Amino acid sequence: MKDRLEVIKSLWGKATYKEIGKITKQSEDAVRKMGRKAGLPPIKINKQNKKLSPEQEVQRDVVLQNLGKETKQTKKKYEVVADKLADAEAMIEAFKCVGSSNRSTIQTTTSGKVNEATAVAVLSDVHFAETVISANVNGKNEYNPKIAQERLEKFFVSLVKLINIFGKESKIHTLILAILGDLVNGQLREEAMENNSMRPMDEMLAVKDIVSSGIRYLLENTTLDIKIHCHSGNHARVTKRVHYSTESGNSLEYVLYHILAKEFQGEERVEFIIPTSYHSFTDVGGVTIRFHHGHYMKYMGGVGGIYISVNKAIAQWNKAETADVDVFGHFHQIRNGGNFLCNGSVIGWNEFANSIKADFEKPKQLFFLVDHKRREVTVNTPIFLT
Repeated sequence: MKDRLEVIKSLWGKATYKEIGKITKQSEDAVRKMGRKAGLPPIKINKQNKKLSPEQEVQRDVVLQNLGKETKQTKKKYEVVADKLADAEAMIEAFKCVGSSNRSTIQTTTSGKVNEATAVAVLSDVHFAETVISANVNGKNEYNPKIAQERLEKFFVSLVKLINIFGKESKIHTLILAILGDLVNGQLREEAMENNSMRPMDEMLAVKDIVSSGIRYLLENTTLDIKIHCHSGNHARVTKRVHYSTESGNSLEYVLYHILAKEFQGEERVEFIIPTSYHSFTDVGGVTIRFHHGHYMKYMGGVGGIYISVNKAIAQWNKAETADVDVFGHFHQIRNGGNFLCNGSVIGWNEFANSIKADFEKPKQLFFLVDHKRREVTVNTPIFLT
């Protein structure tokens, strides 16, 4: 209101009520009332002031320009406040626990001489439709949907081999398959529109078919019960920015997971955990594992890699509910921080990783065992995809 009054005062007597109203975007009557309240004399309309002189137009433009600068400054301040509010909402959302919808429990026994364990395999950061041209990354990698399918198939085949190998030493009854997002590349970054090999919906359907086949392969080649924890990544969202309180409802992967769950609805050995919250939890004989994609933790290019930012986030989350191990993806690098395990990627090294100076890593995914007697993570090995 104050800025508008200053504009009116600067134009008073130099333009008509109608012209001032157009400039200040209000009615003639509103201009009159504001002038009257400010103690300004009535404007006498004559031939001299029906139109602004060139000098008056310049004066008017200067006033409007200054007003525009103030508006832009106010907008910038608003954006800063909005960003801080978004960060606060992110933390609040991360602290939410949604009862049984984000939890699973593995019943364990420690009796007898046979050692028992639960197997955990992590699948994330596939970016199925993204194209990586070999020449653009100095021959270090190549990627397209055909290669993506081959690597995903190798993931499931290698997973069965690892289960059989470690099953000789430990009795394994259950496999936790943690599907932690970014299976689809989507169109989060604008360049994806020209770099993707497929449209987002076609990409989602292609990934669904391959993952479905992989789950059936596990059922046919093992006797394990399979608990599948499903999380959406940041690339699958259909909004420009993260909508923290409705993130799952704006994700293609959330739809993908529900399609898969419906497909395996009659299979007694398969259980899907598809939370709307950022975290999901599983209790393996007293060992609590917290799953999430990883995009709530910011790397920020800090010295020491992801360790500092990850441990800060874990410390905050543990104030709400303590977990023994956090398992996530997002950073495309396998790391063991003791209290966390970070997954690698299926896509591997690409132009974006090179541009942000990320550590070079070949395509691989994470596999580990939770020992029931020791109540800790023991075996921890990558699943190599190339």
